[in-house]
Amino acid sequence: MISRFFIDRPIFASVLSIVITLAGAIALFAMPIALYPPISPPVVQVDCRFPGASAQVVAESVATPIEEQVNGVEDMMYMSSQCTNDGSYNLTVTFKHGVDLNVAQVLVQNRVSLAIPRLPDVLKQTGVTTRKKSPDILMAIAISSPDASRTQLYLSNYALMHIKDELARVPGVSDVNMMGQRDYSMRIWVDPEQLAARSMTASDVVAALRSQNMQVATGQIGQPPVAAGQRTQLTLSTMGRLIEVEQFENVIVRATPEGRVVRIKDVARVELGSKNEDVSGRVNGNPTVSLAVFQLPDANALDVADVVKAKIAELAADFPPGVGYEIRYDTTPFIRESIEEVFKTLREAIVLVAIVVLLFLQSWRSSIIPLIAVPVAIVGTFAVLIAMGFTLNNLTLFGLVLAIGIVVDDAIVVVEAVEHHIERGLKPRAATIKAMEEVSGPVIAIGLVLSAVFVPCAFISGIVGQFFRQFALTIATSTLISTFNSLTLSPALAAMLLRPKGHGGNEALPRQAYALLGGWLGWKYLTPLFAPRLVHQDTAAAWAVVLLAIAAGLTVGWLVSKILNRLFGGFFGLFNWGFRRGTGAYTRVVGWMLRVSFIVLLGYGGLLYLTYWGLSHTPSGFIPSQDMGYLLVNVQLPDSAASERSAAVMNRLEKIAHEVPGVKHTQSTSGMSLLLSANGSNFGSMFVILDEFSKRRAPNLSSDAIAKQLRERYENDVPEAIMTVLGPPPVRGVGRAGGFKLMVEDRGDLGSRTLQGQTENLVDQAKNVKVEAKADSPWDALKTLLGSSKVPQKEGVQKEGAQKPAFVGLTSVFRANVPQLYAEVNRKECMAKEVQLQDLFDTLRIYLGSLYVNDFNRFGRTWQVIVQADAKFRNTIDDAKRLKVRNAKGTMVPVAALADIREDTGPLVLTRYNMYPAAPVNGSSAPGVSSGTGIELMERLAKAELLPSMATEWTELAYLEIQAGNTAMIVFGFAVVMVFLVLAAQYESWSLPLAVILVVPMCLLGSIIGVRYSGSDINIFTQIGFVVLVGLASKNAILIVEFSKSLREQGETPREATLQACRLRLRPIVMTSLAFILGVVPLITSHGAGAEMRRILGTTVFSGMIGVTFFGIFLTPVFFYVIDRLSESRLLHLKWIERVSDALLGLLSLRFLRKLGRRTRPLAITAPSSNGHGTNGHVPLSLKPDLKEPATIAPTPTNGAGLHTEQALVESKGGNSSTHPQTVTPTNGMAPHVHETPPTSNG
Repeated sequence: MISRFFIDRPIFASVLSIVITLAGAIALFAMPIALYPPISPPVVQVDCRFPGASAQVVAESVATPIEEQVNGVEDMMYMSSQCTNDGSYNLTVTFKHGVDLNVAQVLVQNRVSLAIPRLPDVLKQTGVTTRKKSPDILMAIAISSPDASRTQLYLSNYALMHIKDELARVPGVSDVNMMGQRDYSMRIWVDPEQLAARSMTASDVVAALRSQNMQVATGQIGQPPVAAGQRTQLTLSTMGRLIEVEQFENVIVRATPEGRVVRIKDVARVELGSKNEDVSGRVNGNPTVSLAVFQLPDANALDVADVVKAKIAELAADFPPGVGYEIRYDTTPFIRESIEEVFKTLREAIVLVAIVVLLFLQSWRSSIIPLIAVPVAIVGTFAVLIAMGFTLNNLTLFGLVLAIGIVVDDAIVVVEAVEHHIERGLKPRAATIKAMEEVSGPVIAIGLVLSAVFVPCAFISGIVGQFFRQFALTIATSTLISTFNSLTLSPALAAMLLRPKGHGGNEALPRQAYALLGGWLGWKYLTPLFAPRLVHQDTAAAWAVVLLAIAAGLTVGWLVSKILNRLFGGFFGLFNWGFRRGTGAYTRVVGWMLRVSFIVLLGYGGLLYLTYWGLSHTPSGFIPSQDMGYLLVNVQLPDSAASERSAAVMNRLEKIAHEVPGVKHTQSTSGMSLLLSANGSNFGSMFVILDEFSKRRAPNLSSDAIAKQLRERYENDVPEAIMTVLGPPPVRGVGRAGGFKLMVEDRGDLGSRTLQGQTENLVDQAKNVKVEAKADSPWDALKTLLGSSKVPQKEGVQKEGAQKPAFVGLTSVFRANVPQLYAEVNRKECMAKEVQLQDLFDTLRIYLGSLYVNDFNRFGRTWQVIVQADAKFRNTIDDAKRLKVRNAKGTMVPVAALADIREDTGPLVLTRYNMYPAAPVNGSSAPGVSSGTGIELMERLAKAELLPSMATEWTELAYLEIQAGNTAMIVFGFAVVMVFLVLAAQYESWSLPLAVILVVPMCLLGSIIGVRYSGSDINIFTQIGFVVLVGLASKNAILIVEFSKSLREQGETPREATLQACRLRLRPIVMTSLAFILGVVPLITSHGAGAEMRRILGTTVFSGMIGVTFFGIFLTPVFFYVIDRLSESRLLHLKWIERVSDALLGLLSLRFLRKLGRRTRPLAITAPSSNGHGTNGHVPLSLKPDLKEPATIAPTPTNGAGLHTEQALVESKGGNSSTHPQTVTPTNGMAPHVHETPPTSNG
């Protein structure tokens, strides 16, 4: 026996536990910290820019050839692209979970390379970038000029050259992007009139730059092979690429035979300017450039953030005058506080579990053994987690919080068994050896049952698998460590610490504990009370006051310890008396239920239907939204609004945001759409950073409440713009903002205008959808389940008589009627005037757009040379018409003579989804409306409102939610099957496990009532709670079924065996259940970062555990009684019944277990002889039900701990040479041990 080895070697057992704990502690500090496991799907991004091209041109000439090649790349889920009027093209390809991101990038790059020959020449020159997309922004660093002495151009390039690259080299950083970036460029601002006066065009300037600004290799003098005697070898260099503005100004565009030359400075203005000025950033109204830092997927977010902050602080020491930095957007405080809050919940759960253990075991010696198991199992789990590549995230910590109430159970089983044998007269060591002989098997069996529930979750794929895997394996690991601890350390401690009753040392708490508690209270409360001014001073007087307060507390605690222990003893006595009374009443109720078992089964059927109805009528969700400490604002001004106008509106929005309580900072960018990830002059985006969670406890300061206030203020104060206020996505890297994203696709080539009309109509109709309010009390929640209260309507789309909107923040930024200009070229006139079409198009592109010519070097970097008409020559339509093109004869022909430029409309941004033109619809379900309900309502509305040639597809988080489907419920069913199979193998029976399994659905009923009462939905966290409850419900039922089975094997009638099991097993069931229930109370009452997740999971398991405990203690006895009676029925012994049932159960149990058969073996156990010492006094006792007369069962008094409230006295009425009554006492609800008891005086 393994436990005997450790009982004899307690130091060895302690060393093993210490090693496990130390390994876990070391792993804890080395584990990466994250909010969630890596659940965002891999994404590859393709970028390029076609200067001067419209969105339509980019879609036709760039997007189409690239997407035709990329479409269908291996393991792709979907792809989405944006084409904008500034010529930008952005394609994101999203892959399935589990795909290696490096491999995905190579696959996409290979496909893109196939499309390069079909792209415009300018893109062949500038190239197409394919890169891995980082999940989400870790933080944003704003580089600004506090004294306004530096321009945004200077700030941008200083950040590019001296900050960005330094941050990109920080370990754990995957990328650093700049928002408001303005790279240096040599801008050649040409004067079309001066060129036309000289019969020249912009193409002449471009040709001159290409011929006179180039990098050349001029070779060497004396380079081998040369004639013998060459003594030197010199490298020859010349001015190839130009550097200074003056050098570009002196580039010769034309030279005449007479010696006259035309230089660039004669026809253009040259400056070192900005490559583009489409996007500008602001922080609290001041111009700025922001550096967005992205972390690697497997990096520790908090460590990366700390290193980045240290690095930027180091770089700031060398900043030039007038340059500073601020970190206004930072996601790590939420992660840090969320993890800290979970650790706080973990500590509170340990304290509550300790109180429950002390309440039932009623001795510090008995209580300390299971409590020591908690740190060993919990801390030791970290070593296994880091070996499996897991991170320290909310899910792993949630698993540990729930595991606290589980890991103490095995140690309690050991303590209970040892104490029983000590009461029977055995010494602690002998009692421990005897107890471990009896409970080692059941302890291992319980560990296997719980592992059977959680381990299968490790094999689930997709995003649901990512959630379940780390959570489930965390609980399974802690459970297995607890099982190992119960076979090694717990028996070793029991042999050393436990004492017989009345021998001292069995008080509630030792005197030292009271003294320490008094010292802590003295330091905590007496010091501030008597010397408040000295508390924070490092002086001799302050230390004297502190020491005196601690000494006073220690003394008082020591003196009152005996009084408090007597009070505890009295309280424990009252508790035991009340529990015995309750046990008696409970047994009588169970006895009555056994008599009307048929009616009870009918009631159980009704509960099953109620559970099914509740599941089918409770709204479904996926990943609930959270208050992460910041909000996102997307701004859209009227079509064609200029950049300056957008910047002014963003400044007003920032000022309004700062007037709203709870807002700490803002950071805005004009010219960029957050929802589209695209640039446009009428777009704007803003991050609203909220105050710390400790300052926002009030409900009106939650992120949802602040978002509502911002929407109202913006609608009233800034009517000229459309503002969408959204929370962040619940999963970083899946979407830009919270809520859902629906793509309306034009699959019939109806055109952009029709697509916009259909999309706007869908949004308008969706804004009118209303839903009912949720139940507001537990009784209302129960009545809702019973069908007597109104529920959120899922059957159809209601538009009248409703109480609240179903959606908030619904918007579509797609615009097909943006005012534009269209140049209708008269090709006949071009031919008549001998003007080449290419010359006309080049004139328009260079003057009105821009043309990247070549490069120049400066500051150790390469920059672009760009030619474009000066600003005053491209402000109006007339300016465009006055531009001139040179014909074949050298005559300058105005554009107005060759083309008709008129007003038109067209799209500002073209979105394509899976190769179809699409319009995105962003929004979110209203508070109290689940995401599943929102998805269903939008789908029904789209089906009713859109044209047949229009289609919809979900993307980002909504796509993943639909893809997940009912995976979690399949996991729940699989967990139930695994428990059934383990129990079938353990009991060697196909029918007996049903007595355990049938009570499992009751945990769902309790959970659903709690979920509906809290206003939540069935999301990923509630589904995780369901799986946890399977193991706990099964464990409670096993305590009754196992003991009832043992009594039946001794010959008891089904009724007597069931009632005895109920009497003897109620206390451990209530104790373990109460320990778990109180252990999750801190989850329900939590606040701060991540509280939404904790409350949802806590509510699910709390209400589910209450439900399964209440229903289980009443229904499990009935199930066992009925199944046992049916197994004796002659009807079930008919061969055809056996064959059919075996076949069905065999299929259910994966067939191969059917070969185990239904073998019944007599169970032989031993009982100690009357001397009670050693193993030589044992005589075999057969537990086969072959006694001549029924055994009699009689209660015996409880022990001090109140655990063994009943003892079964089985008297041999004949055929047995022994005259002593035999005591049958349960240990942990598994097989009982039997021993002889000395005869009493009355016989």
